[in-house]
Amino acid sequence: MDPNEARTASRPLAPRRCRRVVSNAPAPDAWPARPTLTESGSAPGAAEQRVTLLIRLDDGPGALESALRPFARHGVNLTRIESRPRRSGTFDFYVDCESHRDDPTIARAIDELSRTTTRVTVLDDRHVPWFPRHLAELDLVAANTLDAGGALHTDHPGFSDAGYRHRRADIARLAQDYRYGTPFPLIEYTAAETETWGRVYGRLAPLRTRYGCGAYLAALDELERHCDFGPRSIPQGRDVSAFLEARTGFVLRPVAGLMRPRDFLNGLAFRVFFSTQYVRHHSVPFYTPEPDVCHELLGHAPMFADPAFADLSQEIGLASLGASDDDIERLARCYWYSVEFGLLRENGQRKAYGAGVLSSVSELERACGGGLPDEAFEPWDPEAAAREPYPITDLQPRYLVADSLRGARTKLQEFCASLSRPFHARYDATRQRVWVDRAIRRRR
Repeated sequence: MDPNEARTASRPLAPRRCRRVVSNAPAPDAWPARPTLTESGSAPGAAEQRVTLLIRLDDGPGALESALRPFARHGVNLTRIESRPRRSGTFDFYVDCESHRDDPTIARAIDELSRTTTRVTVLDDRHVPWFPRHLAELDLVAANTLDAGGALHTDHPGFSDAGYRHRRADIARLAQDYRYGTPFPLIEYTAAETETWGRVYGRLAPLRTRYGCGAYLAALDELERHCDFGPRSIPQGRDVSAFLEARTGFVLRPVAGLMRPRDFLNGLAFRVFFSTQYVRHHSVPFYTPEPDVCHELLGHAPMFADPAFADLSQEIGLASLGASDDDIERLARCYWYSVEFGLLRENGQRKAYGAGVLSSVSELERACGGGLPDEAFEPWDPEAAAREPYPITDLQPRYLVADSLRGARTKLQEFCASLSRPFHARYDATRQRVWVDRAIRRRR
């Protein structure tokens, strides 16, 4: 079995003797204010109002220009226009406006349109699967971990270790209590946990130097100098998160365990990576059945300091917002074959950029050390990746190799644009919210 089996949802673990879990957080009154979530699960002011109109026009020069004048006269901003020809020689235009149904301004524009066009209809909102619109709404999905983030299966190395299970529960509780705007919880790691981390760190060191991509090695060097990365201590997620945010805007968010793919991918849209803080069981330091802090910090964290990789990850996240269940599965596979197990070709050699490879001795040797035939390596193709199932508990049988991170992102953008979704979304980092161009209604 592979040392670090990274799941497409999120991550977890810890040791034998329980040790106090501490948080050096300031007093609550020093925390930044956070939006209050409404009963419908939205942050006030987090979602733009939209109205979608169907406008039918006769074909002729200047017809559309004339139809748009009422919007300009009444100060109604348009976010999207889509045209569809009809057999009768008329055209249907679907127009999305920044307004709401009860706004007298849009009512006046519609009244004027109705006197100069063949037809004007206010359409119902498009219903899509619920997704967070504001950064604060990640609070609503972060607690939805599989098995509540605490249960261990009977084949887990720590299943029979009561101390380990108690320790894991303590760390999970800190993640479950975390909310938007509060400080990242600090963990006082035990000597046994630090020893396990050190063994993993030291065993991976020569392999990642040989097989890690340039972006990974450059970021790891900075992390070692600025965030206490090294074999003698486990870095704090708070410090690593601040380091990443200063470079690419990506942050870590504590989570108790594995999450549903939809919830996990949604976080990437906000440049948020859900990250566990516990350590794998000390009895098998080079194996964990689920992601842990070794996988998160030694595999994922350095790559999020690279702008191209950060953008690639966010592309997957943005495409997941309001996506169908089938498209979530396709995107999860793209995530797996890139963010988790992706390879790059640098100077004619295969180098790792995926966290599942970078945090695994066996995967590094297998993917980059010449242990597989050439047929096991194919060019990065999101369309092909989206159709390819993947093993979770075994070594990977095949890998997708990109020419560059920017090229990988471009191909991913093209794939995401081909997915069927009734709106376009982008993230407004200044306002910490997702902007959409259509009138939609999120359904639970």
